Amino acid sequence: MSGRDLFCQPRRFGRGAALTLVFASVLVAGAATGALPGPDRKSPAGEARSATPAGHHEDVAEAAAEAMAAGQSPVEAAERAVSRSGDRWGAVYSEGEYEEFEEALDGEYTGVGLWARRERDGRIEVTKVRAGSPAAAAGIRAGDRLRSVDGEKVDGRPVTEVVSLLRGNPTDAPAGTPVKLALERGTRAWDLTLRRARLSTDSVTVRELADGITVIRISSFTKGSGDTVRTAVRQAAPDTGIVLDLRGNSGGLVTEAVTAASAFLDGGLVATYDVDGEQRALHAEPGGDTARPLVALVDGGTMSAAELLTGALQDRGRAVVVGTRTFGKGSVQMPSRLPDGSVAELTVGHYRTPSGRMVDGRGITPDLEADQQVLERAETVLSGLGES
Repeated sequence: MSGRDLFCQPRRFGRGAALTLVFASVLVAGAATGALPGPDRKSPAGEARSATPAGHHEDVAEAAAEAMAAGQSPVEAAERAVSRSGDRWGAVYSEGEYEEFEEALDGEYTGVGLWARRERDGRIEVTKVRAGSPAAAAGIRAGDRLRSVDGEKVDGRPVTEVVSLLRGNPTDAPAGTPVKLALERGTRAWDLTLRRARLSTDSVTVRELADGITVIRISSFTKGSGDTVRTAVRQAAPDTGIVLDLRGNSGGLVTEAVTAASAFLDGGLVATYDVDGEQRALHAEPGGDTARPLVALVDGGTMSAAELLTGALQDRGRAVVVGTRTFGKGSVQMPSRLPDGSVAELTVGHYRTPSGRMVDGRGITPDLEADQQVLERAETVLSGLGES
């Protein structure tokens, strides 16, 4: 498995909305409930074909080819074949959707820079506006109500569909294309037209608490996030602890998760995995900070590559894990190109933590269970580690 291989998450949604890491970055409502799972990095579609179980792939490819010949949707036919196979994590993406995934995992996306949520009454409310984005330049603020996108009312729609409208068709709505919004603020209602722009996902954020503890939050493993973590560790205040916040991290580039592990380990095993029965391993680079006290925060939204990192730090005795049980996504998918250019991702194996624990369907149990005041608990743990 190369650095572009993946631990992918399920795609069981309507064709109207391609759910990607982009969506978690643009509109995060629903992320806390797992409604916005993002994919882990894919290897080039052609390279993965030989690693995919022949029968499984051939069934899906044959279904797509037959649908094409009959003038039907090959993507829908392939999705039905994946569903019949019982592959829980198998998924099919149109060519355009797959390109969106690739772009998102490169740390960029095309959009207007809004975060939003759906209120109980169905209204779509802006919760955050990215600085420097088209939305910010237009004066949109948190608390504004989004009423329509390009003339289509959004009240009552899933946030994912609203995202799809904002982004537009991936082939017809590149950066620079216009999107018309209708908004409301108190008694004021107005329309405006924004132009989509290329924006970064900012998947790693770093802050320092009053007591000098550095909090490194990784929302997903996009391109460069591992090096960002290593830089943050090197720049952290001396003789202080670090909180690695992986809550809600739905995965991403496996190689970036391994690079992040390298910030805290001096080489050694990060995980093992099998592809069609062949055992392989992932190793950290030498030279990481192995002395600084470290706590990793996790929850039910910690998935896939984030679980791989958590398991490595826990098994290697490098971090105390605080929070709630992680999601339990530890299967390996590889993509292959279908006759119409769409991409099928099919399960080919599973990974294990350094001690040999299976993650898929089980998750990782934290060392200290906590579902409230988690950061405060982490600070308490770090103070004890610093004294030991």
